[in-house]
Amino acid sequence: MCGLASIFSYRLNSPKLDRDELSCMRESMFSRGPDGKGLWISDREDIGLAHRRLSIIDLCDTGSQPMSIDGGRYRIVFNGEIYNYQALRQELKKEGCQFHSTSDTEVLLHLYARRGSRMVQSLRGMFAFAIWDEAKRGLFLARDHFGIKPLYIHDDGKTFRCASQVKALMSGGGINREVEPAGHVGFFLWGSVPEPYTLYRNVFAMPAGHTLWVDDNGSRNPQAFFNVADELGHAGQTTPSCDSVAEALQAALRDSVHHHLVADVPVGAFLSSGVDSGTLVALASEQTKHISAITLGFKEYEGGEQDETPLAAELARSYGCNHHIEQIAKKNFEQELPRIFAAMDQPTTDGINTYFVAQAASHAGLKVALSGLGGDELLGGYPGFRQIPKLRSLAHIPAALPGFGKGFRLLSAPLLKYMTSPKYAGIFEYGGSYGGAYLLRRSLFMPWELPKILDPDLVREGWKTLQPVIRMDDEIAALHTSHAKISTLELTHYMRNTLLRDSDWAGMAHSLEIRTPLVDIGLFRALAPYLMAGNQLPSKQAMAKTPLKPLPDHIINRPKTGFSIPVQQWVEAEGEGKQWRGLRGWAMKVYDTF
Repeated sequence: MCGLASIFSYRLNSPKLDRDELSCMRESMFSRGPDGKGLWISDREDIGLAHRRLSIIDLCDTGSQPMSIDGGRYRIVFNGEIYNYQALRQELKKEGCQFHSTSDTEVLLHLYARRGSRMVQSLRGMFAFAIWDEAKRGLFLARDHFGIKPLYIHDDGKTFRCASQVKALMSGGGINREVEPAGHVGFFLWGSVPEPYTLYRNVFAMPAGHTLWVDDNGSRNPQAFFNVADELGHAGQTTPSCDSVAEALQAALRDSVHHHLVADVPVGAFLSSGVDSGTLVALASEQTKHISAITLGFKEYEGGEQDETPLAAELARSYGCNHHIEQIAKKNFEQELPRIFAAMDQPTTDGINTYFVAQAASHAGLKVALSGLGGDELLGGYPGFRQIPKLRSLAHIPAALPGFGKGFRLLSAPLLKYMTSPKYAGIFEYGGSYGGAYLLRRSLFMPWELPKILDPDLVREGWKTLQPVIRMDDEIAALHTSHAKISTLELTHYMRNTLLRDSDWAGMAHSLEIRTPLVDIGLFRALAPYLMAGNQLPSKQAMAKTPLKPLPDHIINRPKTGFSIPVQQWVEAEGEGKQWRGLRGWAMKVYDTF
């Protein structure tokens, strides 16, 4: 896990690369890579690569970056881990490649030299990287299938920039800070900034599952090598490989955990009282001895239903873990808040829980930890998998009547906002489609509330750019089961824009690499045919039974509580002359810091 940055002045009349700008971009990401730093600038001073390193695989200097091969024809800066790099290395050695390190980074370079852009089809892992090809005078970029690792880009027509963080891109001073309405509107809609937008115009997230080529003619259109909906659609036309979904789930989970344990440093795990993290700890304990498990406790939850420490301790004992429990109180939150805001790359209402559990893992001496993130999105663990189809069934016919939904909202919203959630006013306006119902399920503020928070002209422009309901409905139109539709939306929106992004900045704030075995291309492809079948869906309960020693029944059947934190009890913020409380109050406070 690292931080990368690059500047490419690709036009003949472009100004020479600013070394100080590139160095500033790199050093703003110090916590992403405290173990080393590197900088390379071409003799022409038109292309530069910069890197901060967190040493996980090949701890020697041979793993340092920027790394080059073939006399400098190929150079790379890379953030992430390639879990199948050892198998790829053996393939490449048979093809005649000679290696000078034991790192996955060098495997990427040789793989690109042999296969060009097709290399990404061979990769299993989380990755964002930039490879300079001297002979072709171009920069090749790629981002992993699900967007686990971030990569942000900016092109002003003369100079191309990329970095692992938005704040790193902006820190060099070479980018205009003009507002992007879609980013600001998107934050208040979802509680996070939806990709590909950021708060700044012309600063974009590189699309997940895409590659990008930049040469003397500028940046081309990103090319997709993976898309969740397309992959599920294709899987629906194939026959499942195993006789039972339970057999497929067990094999795929074991395989994913095995790959995610590859490291030259100890690997720990986050452990709550839930099925996802419990299953991962159980499976990991079968493959490595005395895994360290990290659990958070909160003073506000102590002794109550949301106190996860007793059941987590029971699981840790059952699977022979070295268990570390760290208690957090409001005073810890208040003390850490300035550092939290400094580490937060884009505004988000989530991530505080991950920040503190990552801090606890760092206190325990870990550089790598497994997270159960992704299980709910893949296996239907959220209430929305049941609620959204019911809502759509309820609202489908009224929503089809011209003007009915909007009229109901206009009449009911002034009353409902004082009685219950304002979302109920939009049931018939938005609930008739999967995209609209998903917006009702996941939104922070409803669209009609936004002009009370932001400039109305900015809201109109941002909403016009986003068009979230139309885009989501188009995204899942070819999928034929409700599970596949909702899973796609959760994986590509909530998980990507909130959970994965928050895991990145919150983990990197403590120089901790967070790995997600349940967000894995191998696991996804193994389960995709079952997700599309509809009649034999893999479940959280089935997952809990995959270890040799299954999770106990009282954990499996325990009502879902989520990995929560009492931030809503800790924060209040004011807006528009009234108190914004709870999650909305926290959103206002976060937004005011950006």
